[in-house]
Amino acid sequence: MWNRDRWLEVFETLRKNKLRAALSGFTIALGIFIFVTLYGFGNGLKNAFQEFFLDDATNTLWIYPAQTTKPYKGFKSRRNIEFKNDDLKDLETDFSLFLEGITPRISRGSQVSYLTESNSYTVRAVGPVHRAIEKSLVYAGRYINEIDVEQYSKHAVIGRLVAKDLFKSEDPLGKFVIINDIAFKVVGLFYDEGGDNEERMVYIPYTTQQRLLGGTDRVDQIVLTFRPEIGYQGALQLEANVKRFLKRKHHIDPDDPAGIYVRNVASDLKQNQDFASVLQYIVTFVGMGTLIAGIIGISNIMVYVVRERTKELGIRKAIGATPKSIIGMILHESIFITSVAGYVGLFAGVGTLALIGDKLEDFFIYNPQIHIGTAIFATFLLIGFGAIAGYVPAKRAARIKPIVALRDE
Repeated sequence: MWNRDRWLEVFETLRKNKLRAALSGFTIALGIFIFVTLYGFGNGLKNAFQEFFLDDATNTLWIYPAQTTKPYKGFKSRRNIEFKNDDLKDLETDFSLFLEGITPRISRGSQVSYLTESNSYTVRAVGPVHRAIEKSLVYAGRYINEIDVEQYSKHAVIGRLVAKDLFKSEDPLGKFVIINDIAFKVVGLFYDEGGDNEERMVYIPYTTQQRLLGGTDRVDQIVLTFRPEIGYQGALQLEANVKRFLKRKHHIDPDDPAGIYVRNVASDLKQNQDFASVLQYIVTFVGMGTLIAGIIGISNIMVYVVRERTKELGIRKAIGATPKSIIGMILHESIFITSVAGYVGLFAGVGTLALIGDKLEDFFIYNPQIHIGTAIFATFLLIGFGAIAGYVPAKRAARIKPIVALRDE
């Protein structure tokens, strides 16, 4: 069936019907091209959601104190809840089996200066665990450690842009910056993939900040990281248990929707990934629609081709051509056109996604791409349906009687 004469026959038929062959190929190539690009955009949208959340660790609970809305056990409503150091210790003790680490965070806007250079930055007072939570990448020196916390050290870790603003080309390590009239020694430099705002931060030990604020043990918020192996459902249960524990400790009505606010990053990530997946299903559905349109197009064209060649097929049968050879000839042409055009569309789509790269980040499409296996599968699917599209009219043509075919106008 796939001999040299058959190939020559196919090429000769295509040469005589260039426009028909070109239109057939264009329909198929366009279908694959649209499918590949739309599917790639869907992946790019999903990547955008992951990029937004993966700047920070995803196995985290961010716990904020808030104002109550209900009276409880003699306490009035609209009471402002405050977290203190003992909340950290109690959480660490009661949930030790589930936690990887815990840290407070105290944020203040402060004036930071070095010699004649000065600027306003956010100063975050944290513990050592905060580095993993924010995914801060220390490229010189070190981060805040336990000794800094225990000894109330006046040490600071500054962001890349803070170093650039204040120190210009000078090495900041070992130098002293003035934070609200207090000298802090720079012990580390970091950068953060979260962007410029994250790199204009200054980190100091939270105990040092508490002492400078008048010896208080208050903290603005608590951040904890849980063991990833507990899974998504385990993270939801941990969130509920932590909220219940803190409400009981701070005498907050269990039914009060306020008082304690917990942000579960794992939950946020899953919800947004689910949303992105739905969008990807939608664009995939649209892409499949274009494939179906291509299949319908090639079917219609093959019906027309067989109809146009009715007399030719009748002559072939009259001089001895078998139904099998008739079907093989038409099927061969159909598969050849579908295969060539399909892979043209495939490579054009993959190439377009590669050229786009990160140019659509402003539209929340990061690194649009399609797995090559998915693209090839879609192309093979179209080729398979192209074969079926050619087989049906070919089988009908093979059954026609030579005398009837020769009478056709």
